[in-house]
Amino acid sequence: MKPNTSIGGMVFPVINYTVLIVFALLCLLPMVHVLAISFSGGTAAAAGYVTLWPVDFTFKAYEFVANKPEFIRSMIVSFERVLLGVPIDLLLIIMIAYPLSKDGRMLSFRKAYIVFFMTTILFGGGLIPWYMVIKMTGLIDTIFALILPGAVPVFSVILLLNFFRNLPKEIEEAAFIDGASHWYTLWKIYVPLSMPAIATLILFSSVGHWNSWFDGIILMNRTEHYPLQSYLQTVVVQQGLEKMVTLQDTQTFLEVSNRTNKAAQIFIGALPILLVYPFLQRYFMSGIVLGSVKG
Repeated sequence: MKPNTSIGGMVFPVINYTVLIVFALLCLLPMVHVLAISFSGGTAAAAGYVTLWPVDFTFKAYEFVANKPEFIRSMIVSFERVLLGVPIDLLLIIMIAYPLSKDGRMLSFRKAYIVFFMTTILFGGGLIPWYMVIKMTGLIDTIFALILPGAVPVFSVILLLNFFRNLPKEIEEAAFIDGASHWYTLWKIYVPLSMPAIATLILFSSVGHWNSWFDGIILMNRTEHYPLQSYLQTVVVQQGLEKMVTLQDTQTFLEVSNRTNKAAQIFIGALPILLVYPFLQRYFMSGIVLGSVKG
């Protein structure tokens, strides 16, 4: 195909790339600013001298955070939540999406089931009934209180069932002719062919579990059971640095500030997702597009 040599054809790519670069910088610069503050001295950060490069470079803020057992414990809880929650989410999503991806001849009342799941997106039971259900099931103050109540994200179910519906029907029919069961067809054919969509769902689920903070505050009775984001919310928003300081921290306290302490914790909290995303990014766009084009 011949390249577009018209004025519009040459100007559009320049404008397009310029806009994309600007948006990329708008997303990147705040994180760079937070990182610079976290490596700066407390006085410079408190005075507002830090922009995109550390001033009075130091690791004191990270040392201060790393010496807090509450922070380490909350991070362990968050890792436990992700390592348990993501597989449970994926298992339930796959088990629901596969039958819903069939037509009405193979699954009676398919549309009724889809409407049932869609209703949960549009309407909620309310905070108090939600809490009472979790309490009556005995999940309060356990790790499963953070996992099971949201273990069936309906948006992810819709994304995966649409991806399943886009797979060639001939593959499934050939498997059935060879004597394969639905169970074998699902796990040996559908799941391997759906890795772009599944990788996207892993990213969604991981980010959702890692960033969730409200349910930890509501459902955990003891602060030592808080996940990382719930702990950060209580420290960064409610308490501040002064209430974290003990007598042995006095020297460190003089070298850090509320801003450097908060910046260090925010960056550490975001780091796991920043490390995971590059490995799943190549699946992300194809999973989103192919899972949203067919109902």
